[in-house]
Amino acid sequence: MTAIAAKIQSGKILISDGAWGTFLQQKGLAPGECPELWNITHPNDVFDIAKSYIDAGSDMIETNSFGGSSFKLTAYGLSDKVYEINKAAAEISRKAAGTNRHVLGSIGPSGKMIMMGDITYDDFYEAFKHQAIALADGGADAMVVETMSDLDEAKAAVHACLDNTNCEVICTMTFEKSGDSGFHTMMGVTPAQMTEELVALGTHIIGANCGNGIQNMIGIVQEIRKVNKTIPILIHANAGAPVYKDGQTIFPETPEQMAEFVKILIDSGANIIGGCCGTTPNHIRKIAQLVRQ
Repeated sequence: MTAIAAKIQSGKILISDGAWGTFLQQKGLAPGECPELWNITHPNDVFDIAKSYIDAGSDMIETNSFGGSSFKLTAYGLSDKVYEINKAAAEISRKAAGTNRHVLGSIGPSGKMIMMGDITYDDFYEAFKHQAIALADGGADAMVVETMSDLDEAKAAVHACLDNTNCEVICTMTFEKSGDSGFHTMMGVTPAQMTEELVALGTHIIGANCGNGIQNMIGIVQEIRKVNKTIPILIHANAGAPVYKDGQTIFPETPEQMAEFVKILIDSGANIIGGCCGTTPNHIRKIAQLVRQ
């Protein structure tokens, strides 16, 4: 199968998937339950989610492994199941994707910070190494290190994926807009700084996910393109800003509302478009229809 970056270089705009957590909850995931354990205990439900995005038109599907590092699984007493859980996650998404769609091994943040003195760069590297190897063994052909706010942690995860797998490596960070001062992560990293450091490390694709609806993602893409004209960019936007209503957090943008900004996002330089919190197969289907027109 042609690599993702090579498809982009040939001029293609690719479609990624959408939110996972809300679907797991709809299928019965209880508060406080480990989502990643469902790869073992409820594989058919996880498969249904993956397949729903493939059927909606996604060119790539993530794995149910966002919290699959030893850092997160230890909290559930599952530190001895890192390999089993992550390999199963990739096998499920590979089954849904078939042989002609890409599987992105999802690697999320640890929740720990080097600056607090409770972890080192090498600790990050070792944990993400084990997760990446399991995802690759299960059939992932790319890794997506996502929702990062700390550049050291992001670089350790990317480094671990590049060193220990033959997969393409994607890294996305989560940015917030602060008045007129542009975008930055909660640790102060700007899109330009992310771009310069991750590209220098050898990351194949960079971008942003979560934290913003699709309209704000346009500004992030433009900031990336100011410092790098060619690196492929992936955007996973929320379905608008979250609203708390009737005891629940909802993301209000409809598929049609998200789709209004797809063309300008592409014109700004985005190459892969998918969704994050609040997005559904209907959002992805609408985006895919627009792109393929």
